[in-house]
Amino acid sequence: MSNAYDVALFWFRRDLRDYDNAGLAAALQSARQVYCVFVFDRDILDLLPRKYDRRVDFICRSIGELGAALRKRGGGLLLRHGRASEEIPRLAREVGASAVFTNHDYEPRALARDEKVAAQLHNLRIDFRTFKDQAIFERDEVLTQAGTPFTVFTPYKNAWLKRLSDADLAVRDVELSAQHLAHPSAAVAPPAVAEIAIPAALGFEPTNINDLLPAGMSGANSLLDDFRQRIAQYREARNFPAVKGVSYLSVHLRFGTISIRELARIAQAEQTAGADTWLSELIWRDFYFQILYHFPYVATSAFRPQYNRLKWENSTSLFQAWCEGRTGYPIVDAAMRQINETGYMHNRLRMIVASFLTKDLLIDWRWGEQYFADNLNDFDLAANNGGWQWAASTGCDAQPYFRIFNPVTQSEKFDPRGKFIHKYLPELAAVPDQYINAPWTLPAAERQAGHVLIGRDYPAPVVDHTRARAKALALYKAVKIAPDDPGSAAD
Repeated sequence: MSNAYDVALFWFRRDLRDYDNAGLAAALQSARQVYCVFVFDRDILDLLPRKYDRRVDFICRSIGELGAALRKRGGGLLLRHGRASEEIPRLAREVGASAVFTNHDYEPRALARDEKVAAQLHNLRIDFRTFKDQAIFERDEVLTQAGTPFTVFTPYKNAWLKRLSDADLAVRDVELSAQHLAHPSAAVAPPAVAEIAIPAALGFEPTNINDLLPAGMSGANSLLDDFRQRIAQYREARNFPAVKGVSYLSVHLRFGTISIRELARIAQAEQTAGADTWLSELIWRDFYFQILYHFPYVATSAFRPQYNRLKWENSTSLFQAWCEGRTGYPIVDAAMRQINETGYMHNRLRMIVASFLTKDLLIDWRWGEQYFADNLNDFDLAANNGGWQWAASTGCDAQPYFRIFNPVTQSEKFDPRGKFIHKYLPELAAVPDQYINAPWTLPAAERQAGHVLIGRDYPAPVVDHTRARAKALALYKAVKIAPDDPGSAAD
């Protein structure tokens, strides 16, 4: 340990673990003593639309486990509830820190916050040091041969894989011990974990997250252990929402209760088609981080400026029907009820409902993006924005505007017997399997037998897909997005 600093402060953010943590490792290597802190940032919490937020609950549970892990190693975790831009400089001065360590964030608001913190620390003659931790490659690390950012995924992925070395995936760790970790003392007067690391202490309500997803490092590890038994089947199984085919680790990646390097090491070591596909999904994550970094305007507008001229119809009643799962298309409605009830939505379903909102209902993708931002447990600005702009054909490397998901054929392909639909739409329980994906086609004799009455027991489709698709094509063609486009195609 070089002891460049006598005392340092490590600021936990999207990295709620005490192992393989780049910034924490650097702090422990650079300072004789390291205090650890997590700030429940009011600049974030005050923007949340509801006091029932599963993410706050998940963070509280994960923070409780992290604090216990640090205490077991002889240290502890300071907790603050306030504006991080004020709390971090104040706490650094309180503990006598010569430096504050943390890990990079990439979102515009986070970057602005960090600039403010850095400026205040500079005035106090305290260093501010940040490290890459939530991505394998970031910012300018993977560029084209011309030195420009990639805007198409496949060449980015190829360059990413070509650059990858064992050093990029190496564990960022040092020995954690009482010799290095400072235990919160009476002089610092931290609130007790039990007094603040619960939603009620922050002004939030308890949620059902504990019934849905195990929190903390232990929760991440249990999910990873389970997924490793299934990873070989990931390529095929990931598309079926009624099948246990995905990792369910997205929330843990979002809050850093597991290391991205650990997941990439596993994906690389497995050497199966499923593991290769999973690694590609992890690379998509890096791709969207660097898109947001190089093109920050995507946070509020289309990646391709001409798409901002799209004349969306933006029906508030249709949007409300989409939000509440009342569109009359079972796969869309079941997906929306899933996110409303659990804060989770299967990735295939995210594509289906996004395509439906933008190209069947002709509603601005930003409306849907915000709804996901408000409701997804794993909400991440870069990935959420990238996914919505992909579906709306407004983003980088997006699906062509003429590729419009048919909600019925998608349902027939990925939920053929309606197993997923039945879970979230109990009102369709009596509908035979052959009609579950389009219950309005149920023959009159079946309806009379008491299976379901469309318009009473379940909504009629709010739009006709064929006509809506034609309107969407006209909408996109009106702004001449792709004048040399070869024609139409459907999925």
